[in-house]
Amino acid sequence: MTQFDRASSGPDPIETESYRILRSRIDLSHLPPLTRAVTERVIHASADFDYATDLICDEVALAAGVTAINRGGPVIADVAMVASGITGYPVICKIKDSIAVRLARTVGITVSAAAARLAFGEAGPGAVWVVGCAPTALEEILRRDVVPALVIGLPVGFVGATAAKESLRASGLPAISNVSEKGGSAVAAAAFNALLRAAREHAPQPSASRLSSGGRESAPGRPPASGRPPASARPGPPGPAASAGSAGDRP
Repeated sequence: MTQFDRASSGPDPIETESYRILRSRIDLSHLPPLTRAVTERVIHASADFDYATDLICDEVALAAGVTAINRGGPVIADVAMVASGITGYPVICKIKDSIAVRLARTVGITVSAAAARLAFGEAGPGAVWVVGCAPTALEEILRRDVVPALVIGLPVGFVGATAAKESLRASGLPAISNVSEKGGSAVAAAAFNALLRAAREHAPQPSASRLSSGGRESAPGRPPASGRPPASARPGPPGPAASAGSAGDRP
């Protein structure tokens, strides 16, 4: 069981109608499933169809982000607005930490960069980083060997944002970014929420193999109580491959 609640609620009628309108105006069905889910979610959150060509996504990187979420890996947001846009999953955000302010003054960096440094100290490697506001937070990630599961680098602005995102793409880190000055907290949170939705839909389920007494799962590598080996260990034709992630949208 991971740290997020896998229980799904019913579809919100306004959101459903928003997606209907979106898909009537642009067809993104040619995109890989996770790329489509992220792109549609970002357009849904921003009402900006330019993101269909502005976003730079890599399906393998997105899958790594989904895997990290399914494992309950840490998620770090650069600012409180990004953190507040992520629901149903714990988020580390140090921007309001007084230590970040003191560190920024002492070292001569921005508070956003100091907050990213502190967050890495708490989370360690393997985190999903969500940057929607501060280019300096993204620059701090690139300066440090954070070994991320995924970097969602979508800071907005005319000063430093495009350069930071270009540096992210050049770094070779698994990432989502965009080419233009666009971005922002809502967009970055939307990209993460699309992956969170995909993780919820395709999270591994507990084994159905149970002991008849007590309801506990059989220990790995041991046969069930009947003495027969599990079905997966008996010869037979291979089962069908697992289906690809859907273009889910609601977290």
